[in-house]
Amino acid sequence: MLDLSSHDVLLVGGGAAGLRAAIAVAEINPNLSVAVVSKVYPMRSHTVSAEGGAAGVARQDDSLDEHAYDTISGGDWLPDQDAVEGFVKEAPQELMRLEHWGCPWNREPDGRVAVRPFGGMKKERTWFAADKTGFHLLHTLFQTSLKYNAVARYDEFYATRLLADDGQVQGVVSIELASGKVQAITAKAVILCTGGCGRVFPFTTNAAIKTGDGMALAYRAGAPLKDMEFVQYHPTGLPFTGILITEAARAEGGYMLNKDGYRYLQDYNLGKPHPQPVLRSMELGPRDRLSQAFVKEYEKGRTIEGPYGAVVHLDLRHLGEKKINAKLPFVRELCLKYENLDPVKELIPVRPVVHYMMGGVHTDPDGATPLKGLYAAGEAACVSINGANRLGSNSLTECLVFGARAGRAAAQFASVQRAPERHLLAQAVDEEARLQDRFLQKSGGRERLSNIRDEMQQTMEQSAGIYRSRESLEQAAEKLSELQERFQDAGLDDRSHAFNTELIAALELSCMLDVAESIIHSALHRTESRGAHQRTDFPVRDDEKFLAHSLVTRCPDGTPEVTYAPVTITRWPPAERVYGK
Repeated sequence: MLDLSSHDVLLVGGGAAGLRAAIAVAEINPNLSVAVVSKVYPMRSHTVSAEGGAAGVARQDDSLDEHAYDTISGGDWLPDQDAVEGFVKEAPQELMRLEHWGCPWNREPDGRVAVRPFGGMKKERTWFAADKTGFHLLHTLFQTSLKYNAVARYDEFYATRLLADDGQVQGVVSIELASGKVQAITAKAVILCTGGCGRVFPFTTNAAIKTGDGMALAYRAGAPLKDMEFVQYHPTGLPFTGILITEAARAEGGYMLNKDGYRYLQDYNLGKPHPQPVLRSMELGPRDRLSQAFVKEYEKGRTIEGPYGAVVHLDLRHLGEKKINAKLPFVRELCLKYENLDPVKELIPVRPVVHYMMGGVHTDPDGATPLKGLYAAGEAACVSINGANRLGSNSLTECLVFGARAGRAAAQFASVQRAPERHLLAQAVDEEARLQDRFLQKSGGRERLSNIRDEMQQTMEQSAGIYRSRESLEQAAEKLSELQERFQDAGLDDRSHAFNTELIAALELSCMLDVAESIIHSALHRTESRGAHQRTDFPVRDDEKFLAHSLVTRCPDGTPEVTYAPVTITRWPPAERVYGK
């Protein structure tokens, strides 16, 4: 039997962006009922794995303009500059608010909040809590959210469809994982904060839950996805597991070495070697450039062949045990547990690994999408402040700034809306029937979910990795179309209702296939190289044609259509990206 509940504002996703949005709604209008729907317990959201820090101007030798310029140039001039200016202004305010709520930022001996350098940032402006910043930040937000009685939680509920009436989003249909019960949750406004979609690739820092659910929900409802071709590889992931070795390891002075023990990044216009970590040292170049340098080293035969492919080495030995234990304790713990090595004494094997989506649901600077009543924030959204390449430590702050903005905007919108109509339940009944007919009661499905998922991931890695070409992208588009057809013939072995993880895996795979297609088609249409999107057949940036955001929408037949929208330029005209000067 279908269950129904109703709230004023509904958050889908319980990570940093979702919890910050929920708090903002409760703060701006305590009379509004707020619901947080999350497919995992909030403290298991992927925010918890963020290690390095959160960016915000904190020193007198820094400025908002410098943070803005670093973000815009680091994004290869694709960020919307009005959004960036608002972001850098509100970033320190949000980080200080976290301080007041109890986030245990590291301190200098004089009591000031400590900051560290980070990739692409020319000044020290990354606030940190050792190398477990995401854990402490999420814990702080979660504890703070508990004091608001208006915030209700639906933990371990998976949203399968947006409810919409006459072009206005008014809730979701969800499945309770524990029971398999289908629940319709109506609301006057919905905010998507479901994170990224790194799991469309086989080798990623992203947790298993990062399957692009919110992006797919918005895409299917008619909202465009923006800049989906820009997929960030992080240069230092552990081989096999993909576990992230934070950029903080390089910020504290770590070296990147090839098989000859040579600091190879000095050959790639990223600066020269320096005996101490300095802000413009080559190891702290932007992530897209460092990942591309790895590919060049591989092509030159200078990488090390390991059991799980080519790697280079990250060297922390010269930092000493005391500094590693004080500033990078989690890095040491990860290396000991997953690589059986001690970075105090040994080199760490690393390789580039998919880490972050610059693209996402198209929003304005207040998180509003083109669909009335639908908002998005965090990695699921694309404002855009990240453009073609996100700078390290901007993402946690982005969750705070735009989570708060989306929460305030949604609260104001919901305050003047009527309650959703009862006839929305017909859509929920249809969705419940679809889940039964398509998955739980279907017989004779010949395709295995695991085979389709593996083929999708391998296709994405081979065709839309650090370097792409027309040939590889066209092959991927054809393959993904085939996988979409094969998915229709996929069947489940598990027909139960309680904790049916196979059903959730099928629904997640459906989302990933849609998102993967949007990435491939967006990349195919952008015939230039910019930031994380590198075309071997179009190696030059083309501002005349492509200083623009790609917008991919879903056609009635399910195929993607790509159009473009202008980038907002306020004060910084496009220029060459130069590092190491």
